[in-house]
Amino acid sequence: MESPFLVSKSSDDTPLDDETRKVLLARFIREDDELMDLLRSLRKLALPDWRLVSGAIYQTVWNRLTSRPAGHGIKDYDVAYFDAADRSFEAEDAVIRWLEESLPQWRGRIEVRNQARVHLWYPERFGGPYPELKNTDESLQNYMCTTHAVAVRLEPDDQISIAAPYGLADIFSLTIRPCRKLPSNRRHYAEKARRMVGLWPELKVLDWDTEEPVRPEYL
Repeated sequence: MESPFLVSKSSDDTPLDDETRKVLLARFIREDDELMDLLRSLRKLALPDWRLVSGAIYQTVWNRLTSRPAGHGIKDYDVAYFDAADRSFEAEDAVIRWLEESLPQWRGRIEVRNQARVHLWYPERFGGPYPELKNTDESLQNYMCTTHAVAVRLEPDDQISIAAPYGLADIFSLTIRPCRKLPSNRRHYAEKARRMVGLWPELKVLDWDTEEPVRPEYL
């Protein structure tokens, strides 16, 4: 049975606007007690330019759209922040340990990365260049899929701010579309797509080169 929340296209084939999707995304997050607990906890810690990014956000939407339980398929919760004052591994590691000590209930479930230093380690790990960033939101443009490129933050006034450089249409239409800004992402695209389809069979996967729908086993 199709979820009543599924945002597809209107009768004249014009895509619904992203403002509608943003309202729904914020609603889905607010109705997830665990996500809100994490966002409130992160707000108290006040990391510089922090965001909760990627999987925990778009996968929460997919679970609502496909009527699956909250948390289905979410392996971990990615937290990004930006601190150019100290780009050392040691400084980032200290932040990781501080979060684990401050949020013991989330230990082992949070992945924290300083976006100011990604360009220092990315080439060796993934075999391609990575641009030096100016802020956390800029990092979203370099994600593997447009669906991955979404991040939220609980602001001091309790508003949920949303960053999504490629919009939210693909998330709400259950579409895996490649973001080819970093060619090095290609080698992992098929693997990621197959894993996601295994958890959400309703997904439509687009070919890396042609962006035509393709069965994951043929990627």
